[in-house]
Amino acid sequence: MPPNLESLSAADQLGFPILSVLIGLPLLWALGLAFLRDPRVVRVAALAGAGLELLLSLVMLVALRPEVAGMQLVERAIWIPSLNAQYLVGIDGIAALFPPLTALLFCAVILASWTSIQSMPRLYFALLLLLEGVTVGVFCALDLVLFFLFWELTLVPIYFLVSLWGIGPERRYAAVKYTLFMLAGGIPLLFAILLLGLYHSGGAPGLGALIFDYPTLLERPLPTELQTVVFLLLFVGFAVKAPLFPFHTWLPTVLREGPIGLSALLVGLKLGAFGILRFAVPLAPTAAREYVWLMAGLGLFGMLYGALVALRQSNLRLMLAFSSISHVGLVIAGIAALNMQGVQGAVFQLANFGVIAGGLVLLTGFLHHRLGSTDLASLGGLAQSLPYLTGFFLLLGMASIGLPGTNGFVAELLILLGIFQVSPSLAAVAVLGVILGAAYFLRFHQRAFLGPATDTTIASATDLRPRELLVAAVMGLLVLIGGLFPNWIQGITASATDAWAKRMDIGQLATKNLAQAQPEGRFTH
Repeated sequence: MPPNLESLSAADQLGFPILSVLIGLPLLWALGLAFLRDPRVVRVAALAGAGLELLLSLVMLVALRPEVAGMQLVERAIWIPSLNAQYLVGIDGIAALFPPLTALLFCAVILASWTSIQSMPRLYFALLLLLEGVTVGVFCALDLVLFFLFWELTLVPIYFLVSLWGIGPERRYAAVKYTLFMLAGGIPLLFAILLLGLYHSGGAPGLGALIFDYPTLLERPLPTELQTVVFLLLFVGFAVKAPLFPFHTWLPTVLREGPIGLSALLVGLKLGAFGILRFAVPLAPTAAREYVWLMAGLGLFGMLYGALVALRQSNLRLMLAFSSISHVGLVIAGIAALNMQGVQGAVFQLANFGVIAGGLVLLTGFLHHRLGSTDLASLGGLAQSLPYLTGFFLLLGMASIGLPGTNGFVAELLILLGIFQVSPSLAAVAVLGVILGAAYFLRFHQRAFLGPATDTTIASATDLRPRELLVAAVMGLLVLIGGLFPNWIQGITASATDAWAKRMDIGQLATKNLAQAQPEGRFTH
């Protein structure tokens, strides 16, 4: 078995199924909230559940063996025998950072929603915990049917969170728009999964011969023609969720109309970009090389487009929405480099999103809670009455534009190095996007936070409360730790990302051997 496919079971490493616990705990905790009546008790219980999830995810991270490139903490059980679908979960260095990051961000969202959610708090926090459980499932699932189940289940809580607790007048429209986009994106994903399962069944009769096991699929190369179909279907399906241009229009709508806590989760947890990294490229390496121009082109165009549109925004939430589109474009360009530096920078930056982008949106929520608006017309001179909020917003913003000493600098540098090895001209385009990113952030920060206070409401506003200060301080501390001590993050991801990059060459060679061993144009063994 190739080194990148080595696996270690949960029993070998911890003695208990920790990934199943991480997936199931928030789901069971959400059900438990139904028996509580006091809103304050509901909030405390929700925070306790999210805190326990964070603690267990850190235990999982400590148990990980970074020198092992393959899947670890693997758990396997028969799920749907008639389809040969399994309950199969596992983690490697690429995915290991995301369960702790997810748990941390949900803790921050619960704290940020402490007083702002007055209507139906039991349902709100239960939906948050449900979303947390299925999100962790997306990061851990190694059976494609199981992955698709978790992927689609994220729609349910998000729809209700936006439509019931959105802060804009068109929140129901935003909820419907998001749901329709995600359902449309799920169609190509489902077709790709079915194609993979049918091909690898080898023409054997019965649905039980289908194969959806991700590690097994990696071992069995597809013919070039089928790789192209599978890659394009997976790429389009994941690009909708990322979101990548031109599938991005749902994100500004949801960030403008939806609840702040959910907005922080959507910009902080980029499931679509993770899907491209985990499934689309490794399962079709030859097609990924052939269509690297598509990934790099859409990524860099989206990066420039998002930055230019962000420059024109007069609303802080919309500026952060287009900033997120711009940054995810750079991540996709890093993946398109198909080398270790590019993919390691992409993983680092995906982890950074939860801290930087999620933190910026939560600070924006604190601001909206005080002033009732995030439009530039209602802002100005915030630094005078809100020095802590201003300082942390500046710190996270500097990380988002890649200031040396922050985690954003390390990730962007790795991505740029990876792109430069492939094409110096494309690297120059990426650098232009980084410069534009600095321009829109500094422009907005200067107009919103500096200068004289423009409104009496701003002058009388109170600065961050203790729980808000805790959220901001944790995010700020992680920004500095990631920037000053990046070796810890890179040590976790190095073996897995190196194996990922080597697979691009191995997969291409295996596809050529397969093409020579069978008649041209046939999709069966």
